Amino acid sequence: MTDEDVDHRAHPERYRVGRGEQGVFQVEPYKSELLPLWRFATPDDARESSEAIRAAFDAYLADGDVVGADMARKYLQMGYTRARRYARHRGGRKYDGPVPDDKKGQSGAHGRAELPPDPEDPVKAESARIFKAAWDAAAADETYQRLKAEHRETHG
Repeated sequence: MTDEDVDHRAHPERYRVGRGEQGVFQVEPYKSELLPLWRFATPDDARESSEAIRAAFDAYLADGDVVGADMARKYLQMGYTRARRYARHRGGRKYDGPVPDDKKGQSGAHGRAELPPDPEDPVKAESARIFKAAWDAAAADETYQRLKAEHRETHG
C-alpha cells in the first residue's frame, strides 16, 4: 500500500513527521487540500498562498491534527525552496541534463552537474522571503512542536 492509498487523517500512525518536504505530493487527504493553495510566482501570490496555508496549519492544530499541520508546514517550506530555486535558476532547472529513467520522482543531482546560477530574480526572491517567514513561524509554533513530539513518541 502506497501513501496515495492511505487516508492519513484516518490513519495518522502511518505518517512520519518532520521529514523535509517528503510526501507533499502523496499524503492524502492533505495533498488535495493544500496543493490548490500553493502558489509562488509573484510576491502577491506568495503572500496569499502562505496566508491560506498558514490558516490551514492553524485549523489542523486546532483539531489536534498534527499530520495536517506538518503537511501544511511542508508546503510552506516547499514554497520557500521552489521560489529560491526559481530566483536562482530561470526556468527552475538546477541540474544539467534529464533525470535518469531509474531516478524519476526522486530528488537530487543523480550525477548531473549543477547549472550555474542566473542573476537573482528579485520577484522570486521576495516570494521566497514571504514563504520563509511563514515557514519559520509555523515550525516554531509551540502547539505544533508539542503535537509533533507526541506523534513521534507514539508512532515513531
